[in-house]
Amino acid sequence: MSPAPQLTLLPARKGRAVRLTKGEAIEIINTHGSQVVDTWAFNAEDISEFLSNEHMRASLGKLWPAKGDPLITNRRRPILILEEDTSPGRHDTLIAACDDYRYGLLGCRDYHDNCTDNLHAAMRRIGVITHDCPSPLNLWMNIPVAQDGTTSWGEPLSKPGDVVVLRAQMDCIVAMSACPQDMLPINGADCVPTDAHYRILPVA
Repeated sequence: MSPAPQLTLLPARKGRAVRLTKGEAIEIINTHGSQVVDTWAFNAEDISEFLSNEHMRASLGKLWPAKGDPLITNRRRPILILEEDTSPGRHDTLIAACDDYRYGLLGCRDYHDNCTDNLHAAMRRIGVITHDCPSPLNLWMNIPVAQDGTTSWGEPLSKPGDVVVLRAQMDCIVAMSACPQDMLPINGADCVPTDAHYRILPVA
């Protein structure tokens, strides 16, 4: 009997990146129930091809993907399949990754951990240099959209232990950031970022 896949920590406020071969999957776990995980995917052979929310929304005809949907690149190809989702399924594709400029606008005078820098740091950890930050798929981030088009900062609808499984449709790199946002309630009403976890699942 094969051993269970290893569970790996995604530390609060930090980023990690992993390589997947075609057919493997990553299970991302909302350990404490209210942590947003900004998520990116890049073609492992050419990182200028990446998961693109703009292209994905056009392909899916909706604002966020659901179980069974392909996640689409800027070359309009599936890079991942959203294979499993135990949460209510509310994930954001509208909001850019936070950055130091964003926190400056929110009133921070000193440097603040942010998802953009977490992406670059996570990619460097596996020997890949990135210069740009594509718009991430913000797992569990709840951005209500009103009929008049206005948006608001909702609390996550997920619960402790909810998982999303993303199955690779090509050799790719998946990067994640446990969002450090602690000034708005996107990581829960108490505005405290927490750890998440992930594991690599073998080819199905």
